[in-house]
Amino acid sequence: MSFLNDNEIDKEMNYLIESNVIPVTIVEQLRVKLKELKITRKELKKVVEEVVREYKNALVEPGEAVGTVAAQSIGEPGTQMTLKTFHYAGAAEFNVTLGLPRLEEILDAKKNPSTPMMEVYLKDDVKHDEEKVKQISQRIELTKIESVAQSVEIDLANMIIKITLDPSLMEDKGVSYNDIKEKLESLHKGDVTVEENIIKFNPDTNDLAQLQQLLQKIQDLTLNGVKGIKRVVIRKEGDEYVISTDGSNLKDVLEIPEVDVKRTTTNHIGEIAEVLGIEAARNAIIREAVNVLEEQGLDVDIRHIMLVADLMTFDGYISQIGRHGISGKKPSVLARAAFEKTVQNLFEASVRGDFDELKGIAENVIIGQTIPVGTGLIGLLMEHSRKEE
Repeated sequence: MSFLNDNEIDKEMNYLIESNVIPVTIVEQLRVKLKELKITRKELKKVVEEVVREYKNALVEPGEAVGTVAAQSIGEPGTQMTLKTFHYAGAAEFNVTLGLPRLEEILDAKKNPSTPMMEVYLKDDVKHDEEKVKQISQRIELTKIESVAQSVEIDLANMIIKITLDPSLMEDKGVSYNDIKEKLESLHKGDVTVEENIIKFNPDTNDLAQLQQLLQKIQDLTLNGVKGIKRVVIRKEGDEYVISTDGSNLKDVLEIPEVDVKRTTTNHIGEIAEVLGIEAARNAIIREAVNVLEEQGLDVDIRHIMLVADLMTFDGYISQIGRHGISGKKPSVLARAAFEKTVQNLFEASVRGDFDELKGIAENVIIGQTIPVGTGLIGLLMEHSRKEE
């Protein structure tokens, strides 16, 4: 019994691509799997025949109501989803929106998710070193003066701002007294002195209102970290360390040299579209929706979700499923009126003199015609023979 080598498998796979029987992506997946096995030519023929048969059986028939099936397949399990908004994960108890609220965020294309998060993966040379990972996490987590201070207050007797620092917090955040002193001096609003764990800021003004404004500015003064990242948690995943974040800033985090840009992810779909493009955003919509449904124990075929993601992104930007997005852009007046604001839609359409071509399902159901789906999509053209007189 002679087994095929890699070159022979490549030759057969290339022939399969040239014959255009099944898509190239399926052929490439098949090529990888076959090279992992010891297989004879006869067995290869059987495998290819089975793959082709399964592919053809999976194809959608012309006229299939894919939109209706997708809507039903996602909507019906959606009625079983819990309304829990938060789930606690990790040592710092991050809030994560799950269930129906998260699915609504995805399909409504919310610009800012209620609980943005990132999973930051690191490159091979640092991901196994806990100390190096901790240093990187300190560079990612946004640290303000109020984050390392026990109190920031105005000493009315001396008309100065007194900052009492917490040494343990400073060590945890990787911040020194000199870092804080330099930041305060960069304001150019007064003199700074350090006395043990207390920093005194002597402003150039004695006006109380201006002191209050300066106090707020000092509390919000950024010492290090990435804007938008409120907290970080380091967790062990297999044999490597991964940084989970509360907050998201994909663009700035990907610019950190030690970060693995290929694996780092965020649940902020808008950021993904802005940084990586619309195709990446489409994949993120699919991934996030699948994760939400699976977390609830619901089984929805990924192809239904892929169809929705395609519909939301085919214009080159993310559109929501709703009045201000896909449903509101339907060309049919009757379809828009059937969805929402019936009187307003009909009135505006009559003022504009709109014409409904009745190409969709909803509008044909409304007027009692056969819907253009399945056999209703097929039209017959008959030519009558005439006898010459």
